[in-house]
Amino acid sequence: MSYVRELRALVGHRPLIIAGAAALIFDQQNRLLLQHRKDNQQWGLIGGSMEIGESLEETARREVFEETGLELDELNWFGLFSGQELIYKYPNGDVIVNVVAVYTSRRFRGKLKADEKEGYELRFFNLNELPKDTSPPDRPVIEEYLRSCDRT
Repeated sequence: MSYVRELRALVGHRPLIIAGAAALIFDQQNRLLLQHRKDNQQWGLIGGSMEIGESLEETARREVFEETGLELDELNWFGLFSGQELIYKYPNGDVIVNVVAVYTSRRFRGKLKADEKEGYELRFFNLNELPKDTSPPDRPVIEEYLRSCDRT
């Protein structure tokens, strides 16, 4: 059982501050990989909650492999995200206060395959054609990445 599931069994739907990691994964055409999530029916970044004993980088690598089948050959620091915009109430009533380490990667290997428990599909999107129904806690991360591209 995952750490978060163990906590949920104790506290129910009450807000939990959860550390996690996500990866902005880009293909050779500079398209961003997103997952069509089952929990909220929206498109989101690849990532998830840290388990006991993991580093944030290990969390990112594990989550990417579990959710996509890809192994990251590189992982570059992008930023740490927290605050009001990252508090999210899932459709089942669980409230998460996200603290997320975000990395970027452009080099990976493996065969892309969606985790049937977590997502319906995986798809690379052009940065100017991102889906409108993006998962709320992922929006600030994506928006910051797009702003950082405008500065370069």
